[in-house]
Amino acid sequence: MKDNEIPREPSFRESVDLMFNRAAALMNLSPGLEEKVRVCNATYTVRFGVRLRGRIETFVGYRAVHSEHMEPVKGGIRYAPEVNQDEVEALAALMTYKCALVETPFGGSKGGLCIDPRNYEEHELEAITRRFAYELAKRDLIHPSQNVPAPDMGTGEREMAWIADQYARMNTTDINARACVTGKPLNSGGIAGRVEATGRGVQYALREFFRHPEDVKTAGLKGKLDGKRVIVQGLGNVGYHAAKFLSEEDGCKIIGIIERDGALYKEDGLDVESVREWIVKHGGVTGCPEADHIEDGPAMLEAECDILIPAALEGVINMGNADRIKAPLIIEAANGPITFGADEVLRKKGTVIIPDLYANAGGVTVSYFEWVKNLSHIRFGRMQRRNEEAHALLLIEELERLSADRQLGWELSPDFKSRYLRGAGEIELVRSGLDDTMRTAYQSMREVWHARDDVTDLRTAGFIVAIERVAASYRAKGL
Repeated sequence: MKDNEIPREPSFRESVDLMFNRAAALMNLSPGLEEKVRVCNATYTVRFGVRLRGRIETFVGYRAVHSEHMEPVKGGIRYAPEVNQDEVEALAALMTYKCALVETPFGGSKGGLCIDPRNYEEHELEAITRRFAYELAKRDLIHPSQNVPAPDMGTGEREMAWIADQYARMNTTDINARACVTGKPLNSGGIAGRVEATGRGVQYALREFFRHPEDVKTAGLKGKLDGKRVIVQGLGNVGYHAAKFLSEEDGCKIIGIIERDGALYKEDGLDVESVREWIVKHGGVTGCPEADHIEDGPAMLEAECDILIPAALEGVINMGNADRIKAPLIIEAANGPITFGADEVLRKKGTVIIPDLYANAGGVTVSYFEWVKNLSHIRFGRMQRRNEEAHALLLIEELERLSADRQLGWELSPDFKSRYLRGAGEIELVRSGLDDTMRTAYQSMREVWHARDDVTDLRTAGFIVAIERVAASYRAKGL
């Protein structure tokens, strides 16, 4: 190899396996059990035709099932022209480890359709989605108790509603039909807070990290989230919500936003809402009046900042640019944005990485809540909300009576009364459950990270926790 030649980059699938191997080498697993946890159990390829614009067009789709240590298996369906079997299997493996780490009772799965959704009208996408759903459902690759998809890149609430309806048409007596897929609109059995769940999870992950001064110091940072300079790569659903919540609720300054057609940079902080509106209207950041447009978007990954959030594609931080990344803290809002080779480089530099199997687990966590809601057939908060309010009102009235009787000269502020008297509805319960999940999962990683001298990073710690939980499930099954 020549001195200036970049070593061959591992593929996404290879990166996931290499990260698994790095953690497994530090564990006391039998070779057979280690292999059972690592391998993808099955991958199904479906090819189907749809009549569009006067001719039949054939589409290729995949559904990979990585691990059935718990069922149903869970994982999104993405629509993208570059979807392939290796990518889907890598994402399914990540889903297994992600679900185990945040303790959602699912195995890992993932699906994909080789299609650029921008090339089709809405009614055409519906026909394609329904046929894809039919091909999967008739093989039990969509089923409330066996395989539960969710949105991913290129899909959203609309596609999930079509899939749920298609499954229900095929299974007219299944009372739990709505639980066959998550990420649905509210009026189709969805749950409040699901759309922004992954971005919200990124926010909660950073909040938990900054609750531990020792960890913040490891990243070479100080203080709290407030005032931290953030660069976000990809202002799609995940990147947008993460940037929005961090800037509006935690005082972060979003100084850079990277999109497919370039980047925006503003040291004083960008208005995330304005940039998002521009992207939705114009398809990119070119011409956005918020800041000067930078044509070389990927170069913005290398800019000075406190926190870098890659929130779009896999492999954007690789062996070609890893040594130039200056951010001391990277949180992986996307799946696999850092390759294994780049991860090795960054670890040696001392960069702290909050890994994808934890950082973007907000989506599957709230999907779990939606699945439970669909199986229980009742909205969260419906039974207890008014009862909570009534109990709170008793306390408020007694305090006000005591104040009046004894002429204490104080009264409760109206703002306190209104907030205290409001019982928890579905959105409050979802956010509470997500926050608790992200805190607990981080603490389980952190315990391994700090307790073991041979574990020097959060990713390896996260994999160790996840692999051990999957292995324990297999042991319980008698394997």
